[in-house]
Amino acid sequence: MPKEPALIVRQLELGPMANFVYLVADPDSKECAVVDPAWDVPAVLDAVAKEGWRLSRAIVTHRHGDHMNGVAALLKAADVPVHIHKSDAHALAGVGAARPTSGGDVIEIGKARVTLLHTPGHTEGSQCLLFPGGLVSGDTLFIGSCGRVDFEDSDPEKMYRSLRRLGELADDTVLYPGHHYAPELSVPLGRQKSANPYLKTSLGGALPDFLALVGA
Repeated sequence: MPKEPALIVRQLELGPMANFVYLVADPDSKECAVVDPAWDVPAVLDAVAKEGWRLSRAIVTHRHGDHMNGVAALLKAADVPVHIHKSDAHALAGVGAARPTSGGDVIEIGKARVTLLHTPGHTEGSQCLLFPGGLVSGDTLFIGSCGRVDFEDSDPEKMYRSLRRLGELADDTVLYPGHHYAPELSVPLGRQKSANPYLKTSLGGALPDFLALVGA
């Protein structure tokens, strides 16, 4: 079988909340997707144009405004589908470009394939993007931390199980978080399995240990 093509990842820090907006592109077809379009859509589109890529879709990791407040502006500039997990899709009610997803769905970006992992906890519809060698984790997993679990539709027990699932991924998977909350921009997941107390507790501790850690 042919080797899965690697995706090119571009990380843009935008907005007042240190958000990372990602461009993920297939180097062969020059097709790309924007992950969590927010804050400064012109900057996103400029980055796409600078690379010589063609924007074919948007993917939203979860429904919070700081990760999707640029959807309307993006759709004015580009006629692309917007993939959001079905449990968070109400946030895009009335948006014809919205495409509800489920865990395990595969999104094609040119010749590359991205698998959507349903990782509830921060929101019910949180999802991560998994591709060969990389994981875009939204607000599920940060470098050194994890997403908050005190929102209306948060669930600390589901976060514990979602982190356990992410902790089963290969150590050399590069973690691309949803915010710039640490000195590093991205790290190998294997380092986080021992250095991140939330991931470490999810992997090696019982649920009560994790709930105590997050104050639930």
